[in-house]
Amino acid sequence: MSVHKEVKKVTTHQLQEMKRRGEKISMLTAYDYTMAKIIDHAGIDVILVGDSASNVMAGHETTLPITLDQMIYHASSVIRAIDRALVVVDLPFGSYQGNSKKALESAVQIMKESGAHAVKMEGGREIKDSIERILSAGIPVMGHLGLTPQSIYKFGTYTVRAKEEEEAQRLLEDAKLLEDFGCFALVLEKIPASLAEQTAKSISIPVIGIGAGGGVDGQVLVTHDMLGMTHEFSPRFLRRYLNLYESMSGAFQQYIKDVKSRDFPNDTEQY
Repeated sequence: MSVHKEVKKVTTHQLQEMKRRGEKISMLTAYDYTMAKIIDHAGIDVILVGDSASNVMAGHETTLPITLDQMIYHASSVIRAIDRALVVVDLPFGSYQGNSKKALESAVQIMKESGAHAVKMEGGREIKDSIERILSAGIPVMGHLGLTPQSIYKFGTYTVRAKEEEEAQRLLEDAKLLEDFGCFALVLEKIPASLAEQTAKSISIPVIGIGAGGGVDGQVLVTHDMLGMTHEFSPRFLRRYLNLYESMSGAFQQYIKDVKSRDFPNDTEQY
């Protein structure tokens, strides 16, 4: 008789406990069943179904074009693969800004149709009403400050944010506000490491960084970037753990060669 080992699921409460204990939180993106299954099985704490799917899965230049339905499709695929990780889904551009009723409807739709565990949204004080309305429905919210890619046309550039005193001060205040509103965690993207560390120390919720140095409570990377599948994107914060672009290209070229030379399939590979 096989004994099914009970897998302990990661919860928002556990992440806050991890911060309290000083244990770092690991987070990666996933957008499909196969990749999510491998990442979850490896023991990741949090999987982000990011609107970065707009870039890496759909080939758009920005995260703006991806729709709520497309995010739900990706999130559902990921959820079907998960035994352990906490799955957080990005609310896409246009599904929550400036309209808290729409924000709640978007978040409810994601939770109901995908089975996800939480949503993530970009911004601080300006989306207070949307955050509070979603939280009032019992849906956990992860915040996102610093470089917020959905506002790329406002910034006009993907450079480091909050280098100036005024913007740094506002970011610190927004982080405290997000904690006060009831967010369970916060992503800080591309800001000076010292400011990120100061932010993580000044609030009790976990702060997960991407290009925000090592003084925060956890790290997130886009899986396709850290596996070296995307080779034209090389920001300073990215560590490539594999060079899959080259390995995969080599495998594809070998397959083409084997088919052309009639080497594949051989006698053992047919019925």
